[in-house]
Amino acid sequence: MKIVPLKNTPIPPVALGTWSWGTGANGGDAVFGNNLMSEDLKPIFNAAMDAGLNFWDTAAVYGMGASEAILGKFIQGRNDVLISTKFTPRSEQSDDAMEEFLAGSLQRLGTDYVDMYWIHNPKDVRRWTSKLIPLMKSEKVKYVGVSNHNLEEIKLAVDILAQEGLQLSAVQNHYSLLYRSSEEAGIIEYCKANDLIFFSYMVLEQGALTGKYHAQNPFKAGSRRGDAFHKEVFVKIEDLLELMREIGIRHHVAPAEIAIAWAINKGTVPIIGVTKPSHIASAISAIDVKLTNKEIEELERTAKSSGVKIRGAWENDMI
Repeated sequence: MKIVPLKNTPIPPVALGTWSWGTGANGGDAVFGNNLMSEDLKPIFNAAMDAGLNFWDTAAVYGMGASEAILGKFIQGRNDVLISTKFTPRSEQSDDAMEEFLAGSLQRLGTDYVDMYWIHNPKDVRRWTSKLIPLMKSEKVKYVGVSNHNLEEIKLAVDILAQEGLQLSAVQNHYSLLYRSSEEAGIIEYCKANDLIFFSYMVLEQGALTGKYHAQNPFKAGSRRGDAFHKEVFVKIEDLLELMREIGIRHHVAPAEIAIAWAINKGTVPIIGVTKPSHIASAISAIDVKLTNKEIEELERTAKSSGVKIRGAWENDMI
């Protein structure tokens, strides 16, 4: 398994997401139509750790703490887990909001520090980036990153931290075959040139690019992803899904592994939401897939021709 360096901390080529873990506001039930609790998820955690996939991404707002609390149960007594969580800026927060957010996360996770701490959105970049500085100096967070930021906002965050002799380590944005805004805006190129790891989330578009769903078998109605990827959208991406199947056959993998492998081959670290043991096996298989330039070009051309570009309500366009 190729290891991606994060300064002095090696990380696996695929990170694992826990947005679907637990229930509540912004939780697995509301967003994905799931209802997954500790007893459902512990085997998945164990399978991932046994495979060397030890970078876990969560956020305080996933189920309003539910995701962090479940992950916190699993990591107790271990020193081989890398934890990534987030502060979400909102309007009318006090200057102590980030510190309070982190304190809550640490309590739920049952730890005294996190490996990666993210600012979840670009609201008031100058104000909130500066709040990372005391947290880094206190060693409550080892590395920091920004999520859903455009290139100008990323550069501003870099400059603010640099004034204190600190570094931004990573960027986490939506990036998939159907949504390449961060690439088109030059963000991925900037990350490569400046030793920042680009973590790509929603690589599988919440399951739409796994090949398991289609116009005759769409997502569960009433969930957030079901509203975004309805039957008509699946009709538009039929050619892409078929191409992914064909390329998957050549590489002896399923379509989901092609979407993940594409993100890895593009120089990013995909964050894959995991709710079943099969998702761990899928991530492991994808790591070893080496797509040809021709295959990558064909995938991107077919994806673009679908005309589908799903952007979350929380996202700003990167361009």
